[in-house]
Amino acid sequence: MTASNEAQVAPVQADAAPDLLYSEAEDDLRAAVRSLLTDRGGPAAVLADLESGRTHDTGLWRSLAADMGTAGLLVPEKLGGQGASAREAAVVLEELGRAMAPVPYLTSAVVAVTVLLGCETDRPEVAGPLAALAEGRSVGVLAVPLPTAPGTLPEPAVRADADGALSGEVTGVADAAAADVLLVPADGPYGYALYAVDTTADGVRTEPATALDLTRVPARVTLDRAAGRLLAGQDTARAAVTGALLAGAGLLASEQLGIAEWCLSETVRHTAQRTQFGRPVGSFQALKHRMAALWLEVASARAAARNAADALATGSPDARVAVAVAQAYCAPVAVRAAEECIQLHGGIGMTWEHPAHLFLKRAKADEIALGTPGRHREALAELVELPAP
Repeated sequence: MTASNEAQVAPVQADAAPDLLYSEAEDDLRAAVRSLLTDRGGPAAVLADLESGRTHDTGLWRSLAADMGTAGLLVPEKLGGQGASAREAAVVLEELGRAMAPVPYLTSAVVAVTVLLGCETDRPEVAGPLAALAEGRSVGVLAVPLPTAPGTLPEPAVRADADGALSGEVTGVADAAAADVLLVPADGPYGYALYAVDTTADGVRTEPATALDLTRVPARVTLDRAAGRLLAGQDTARAAVTGALLAGAGLLASEQLGIAEWCLSETVRHTAQRTQFGRPVGSFQALKHRMAALWLEVASARAAARNAADALATGSPDARVAVAVAQAYCAPVAVRAAEECIQLHGGIGMTWEHPAHLFLKRAKADEIALGTPGRHREALAELVELPAP
């Protein structure tokens, strides 16, 4: 077969089975991120920071995003990024989930970056913010409520006038308090459009809300004739926002996997060390059964999360199905793992001093982020043409 014939055959491989295994490069990336998070103290350090009132670790974000370069994993090298894919970003999110790290990786390095990549990247208004996000010099946040699911794009709560001045209020915007730039969908004289707004500009106000999960605090964003820079309009803007929500939901499953993995590992470690009646409590058959059942669920969640990441990385036509499956399955598994972790730790698991409650709160918050499991099951039924009775 000639080289030209081989090139013609190659695209047929797009329907090949997804690769759920981790590559050597991904394992190396995991080791580097885990080492950084371990040096920073892990969940215990996060809990100590929350007691001091700090909800974002700017030093950790600088080390992770800028020094290590993970903020630009999804950005092509020619645009200032690392030229990697959703598979590598998924590995980072797994480790961030295991460490409960209070950094805006999902909101900035995944969702905001994907929005900008969906716009015309050769325009300075897009290329500038994208390069800043990829290099970790700034944090970007898409100004939509955190529960917004892919495929259910709401009408904008913000209006734009002919001069690009934005007015309106958006609630439940995750990590808005840590953002340097807001990517704001707005309705205006040219219809649906997407604007960039600096959080330091006049007429911009962010008010953190009372949150269950103190490591990813939502905020109310109020704009009063704030100056906006047009990024995209009409169909391009809608497609960019929809694609970003899909990528965010798909990679959120990897964060949920990390939560479940930590909870399972910590529970096994604790029950192997804690003794009762002269025996480790983990040797009791009832607890063995509970942890074995949880192990099976976590293993299945890993397959679902990896499938979603691989589908996003390869541009699979089944990406929407893979994301819906991952979110419908991984969200409840993360909650169940956190609940089991608290219960099987006994009295200490119920206290503020043990970090288990951080994982339960994040798991519950993630369960409604970017669409509930029920919403994703409904979407999956439509995608595979299997409507509910």
